[in-house]
Amino acid sequence: MKRNHFMVFLVMLIFVVISFVTNILDPLEPNIQESFHLSAFAAGLMPFAFFAAYGVMSIPAGMLIERFDAKPVLIAAFLLAFLGSGCFALRPTYGVALPSLFTIAVGFAMLQVVINPLLRVAGGEEHYAFYGNLSQLVFGGASFLSPHIYSYLVLHLKDPALPRNVLTATLARVVPPDLPWLSLYWVFTVITLAMVLVVAMVRMPKMELKEDERVESLGTLRSLLKNRTVLLYFIGIFCYVGTEQGVAFWISKFLETYHKVDPAQGGHTAVAGFWGLMMAGCALGLVLLKLFDQRRILIVFGLCGAVTLVVGLFGSRVVAMIALPMMGFWCSVMWPLIFALALNSVDKHHGSFAGILCTAIVGGAFLPPIIGRLGDAFGLRFGMLALLATLGYIISIGIWARPLIGNATIGKSKDPISGSA
Repeated sequence: MKRNHFMVFLVMLIFVVISFVTNILDPLEPNIQESFHLSAFAAGLMPFAFFAAYGVMSIPAGMLIERFDAKPVLIAAFLLAFLGSGCFALRPTYGVALPSLFTIAVGFAMLQVVINPLLRVAGGEEHYAFYGNLSQLVFGGASFLSPHIYSYLVLHLKDPALPRNVLTATLARVVPPDLPWLSLYWVFTVITLAMVLVVAMVRMPKMELKEDERVESLGTLRSLLKNRTVLLYFIGIFCYVGTEQGVAFWISKFLETYHKVDPAQGGHTAVAGFWGLMMAGCALGLVLLKLFDQRRILIVFGLCGAVTLVVGLFGSRVVAMIALPMMGFWCSVMWPLIFALALNSVDKHHGSFAGILCTAIVGGAFLPPIIGRLGDAFGLRFGMLALLATLGYIISIGIWARPLIGNATIGKSKDPISGSA
């Protein structure tokens, strides 16, 4: 198959935009909570509004791409993200924030469903694994950089004594002086509009979905949902995304509350460290999977994550600044391992099963507000201990999982593993 390098570049650029916009909520949380005078529970509803969209849109998006092809779906997705970002930038209130975030995330759920098969078509099937791993590193890199961009814009807009360039001078004209963090949403508005124009001008290859990429009939989906194995892995993805977002969203606020760390000067570094270490963990995971059984890796990383979380929550400021970002490293392998174990535990309907698993991303909607509610009642430190329950479930997957095909390690082929979940 002839490769389309420009289209591969475009897909990587889309991954950058998704990552940049999605994960900026984490360092922004303390600013938003203070600006709108929110309780921890109300602040936690913001990621709920965002990630709930994945639960609503993941399966319908798969049906849209089969009917309309990639380009119209990509344009519609970026238009929704542009609309959501622009509305919040123009009217920055908590009441507008929730529907705006939901609208942005509906667009991003559509993007996620389109770009993976598009990457396979553009890069060639024989290179799909390589480009898939590269996309995860690109995603992590953008997540690492976005908190630093947030810090730069906020500090330069808050302090008029600092030198301003064209970007900060322009933003200063449209951003209220008491809401410097809002500058990020003006940036998102411009970026998503630019992506609409880019996609509209690009000629895209016809995308034929493989059987394992198709979302099948509603009857097939209902049948899968009655399968115990499917439900167990749905809960696993739900717990993983909830853990990832529960840590990343509350890191900055926790450090501000218990260790007086300024969100724009220290909290953003911790959030960036979380995503940076996740990227490093992904790279190490590629090596570990050639050496050890994936289930053992999942158990070890889950146990280390649980210990690190407790140490970070009850340790000193220095310990917290190291341990909480380190959670990104321990979380790094969980998504791909749970997803792989899940798909390798059924012998058919992989496209529909993948759609169900993507719907479980809604876990990122529930854990942050649950932590916030517990934080309002008992303090954020004890609220974040709820993550031990989700980590415990993830660890259990490594114990009870019985995939039909195991991961190939050095000196061992991908032999079928007997038993069932």
